[in-house]
Amino acid sequence: MFSVIFALSSLALSAPIAGVPPEAVDVPLFSLDRELPAFLVQNHTTATLAVYDGIPLMDVAFQQADWPNVYFKAPEGPWDWSGSLGIAVDVYNPESTPVRVAMRIDNAGADGHHDCVTVNALAVPGEWTACFAPLPSADTGRFWGMRGIPIVGPVGTGKRIDPSRITAFQLFLPRPEQSHRLLLSNFRLVRTSGPAGEAVPFPFIDPFGQYKHADWPGKLHDAQEWPQRIEAEAAELAFEMPEWDAFGGWAAGPQREATGWFRTEQIDGAWWLVTPTGHLFFSTGIDCVGAWSVTFVEGRDGWFEGLPPEDDPRFGPCCQQVANAHSGAEAIDGKGTAFGFYKANLIRKFGESWEERWRETSYARLRSWGFNTIGNWSQGDVLQNSPLPFVVNGGIQNVLRVEGGGGYWAKMTDPYDPAFPEKVEASLRGVLDAFNDNPRCIGYFVDNELAWEAVERGPLASPPDQPCRKAQIAMLTDKYGTLDALNAAWGTAAADWDALRAPENPNAACTADLQEFVRAFALRYFNTINEVIKRHAPHQLYLGCRFSGAPRSVVEAADDVCDVVSFNLYQTRIDCARYTGDNALDAPIIIGEFHFGALDRGMFHTGLVPTASQDVRAQSYIDYVRSVADCPAFVGCHWFQYVDEPTTGRWFDGENYNIGFVTVVDSPYPEMVAAARRVHAEVYRRRFEGVR
Repeated sequence: MFSVIFALSSLALSAPIAGVPPEAVDVPLFSLDRELPAFLVQNHTTATLAVYDGIPLMDVAFQQADWPNVYFKAPEGPWDWSGSLGIAVDVYNPESTPVRVAMRIDNAGADGHHDCVTVNALAVPGEWTACFAPLPSADTGRFWGMRGIPIVGPVGTGKRIDPSRITAFQLFLPRPEQSHRLLLSNFRLVRTSGPAGEAVPFPFIDPFGQYKHADWPGKLHDAQEWPQRIEAEAAELAFEMPEWDAFGGWAAGPQREATGWFRTEQIDGAWWLVTPTGHLFFSTGIDCVGAWSVTFVEGRDGWFEGLPPEDDPRFGPCCQQVANAHSGAEAIDGKGTAFGFYKANLIRKFGESWEERWRETSYARLRSWGFNTIGNWSQGDVLQNSPLPFVVNGGIQNVLRVEGGGGYWAKMTDPYDPAFPEKVEASLRGVLDAFNDNPRCIGYFVDNELAWEAVERGPLASPPDQPCRKAQIAMLTDKYGTLDALNAAWGTAAADWDALRAPENPNAACTADLQEFVRAFALRYFNTINEVIKRHAPHQLYLGCRFSGAPRSVVEAADDVCDVVSFNLYQTRIDCARYTGDNALDAPIIIGEFHFGALDRGMFHTGLVPTASQDVRAQSYIDYVRSVADCPAFVGCHWFQYVDEPTTGRWFDGENYNIGFVTVVDSPYPEMVAAARRVHAEVYRRRFEGVR
């Protein structure tokens, strides 16, 4: 088997690592000559040894599970990897399709978000790929506040970690849609005498916010190019989707009841949105249609060529004072000056009337590209003036958090706080009143990627006065009567109710009780929000909370309450079986975020789902949208986002992903435009004829 596989590839082992100097030295971490490492833990994987041409390999079968991984735990205290650029492993993909693979390096306490660094890569079929996870070095310090840096590329997500105290590392597949097989070899530290990015001369960002030291198709070299680009694009914008009505619905499709508002309907087993005029509607949207993104300039002396003078009144709207709580900006305390290159380029491109001209251009682009929805996080004036359907986002502010629960963005909201209904009302009343009489408003997303995974254990880990903990104790008291009875049922030994915690390995009775409360917790959260929405905007849809992950009981609670259940699904395509059959919900599903990125147009990070080039990125868009349209459970998907993130990182967390349909100089990616037009033009007939 191996000889056949390897005959297909003439590539050698030790695949090259982008950005690592040729003089770098590899230091093997362990040998695969005779046996698998004793400190290897296999989670939803099966690893076996294999040999090709005298070279030892690890043949790993990854199951279809949330995070199947091979996990290597430091056997005797932490590893000291000080002075290393990072860790690498060569990955061979013997399958016919690309496989998204990731590597994580841990300090003590790592939970996937904190005390670890995670990188993503794409294992291309029939090739060796070096999966490389960088460690903190002079590079990342020199280029602070950026998740991807020049030459090196992505430097991982998560907090900075201490390279002298590495407790574990793992190679995993992020929620694969199916099982996969990969061949792994040459686990190694990468060491060098100097930083990989040291050769990058400063300044490295040009006056337009682009990388200075490279060229690529579409790069802007002179402001005089904009008039020609405007004229060339004007002809492109005349393109219109066939068979669309004024709302972007399927005018040539079956006529349904027209209520004057967007609604949902299941037809022959497939879910649809229906336009106010009664036409079938599949929502293709783009998030973050706005010009507000900024990057730090303070504390980055020498980075930027030709920043406008601070007293130039034209560019005053581009400057902000922002907090740096999540930026990794050790050089700045408190607040720092940030600058919006995209907004500055719009001012240069369109002049004094830039806001209106940009808005009208953006509407025309979306319509001609086949997008019929302006997605979440979009600018207020964009929604207020929109000729396209749109969704509105709201977030519950100033909430009490579950003290004992974690979360990537924040600890979980406590819906048992007596003030929670009042806070929901105060947080949502403004957006509901602003759009409740607009028939183009499909509905409202409320909150985003909440820490639902913390609800099972978080309440009982919280202080005794935490409202959700008190509610859970009351539920358990009603069921068991006494603490002794609960201890007997759970197999615990809590001295009093205040000392009760969820055990590390809950038995069946405990698991059932915890899940019962998780569901009650979720129902209280969703019902409170739904009541406010329906009171102020009775004709519009509650679109859920944009799950990034959640227990099934929470998803079912959302299904009971929301008009549409929403997920942010960063995958190569949708596995329909996960959402149909025995897994089907009683409400339709919409995808709030997905994207793909590449490194061939002057950007330093691919985003959450990497691709090899703009061509592959465009084809990935087609494949993803088709997979959603082909699944009867879904009513749409929204791309994240309209414009690339700032080249030097957005101010609050350093993301600098190539995930836009438009560049920082307001030029569309032609590959993405062509892909969108192609798949959007076919989506209605494909869906209607294919899922009936």
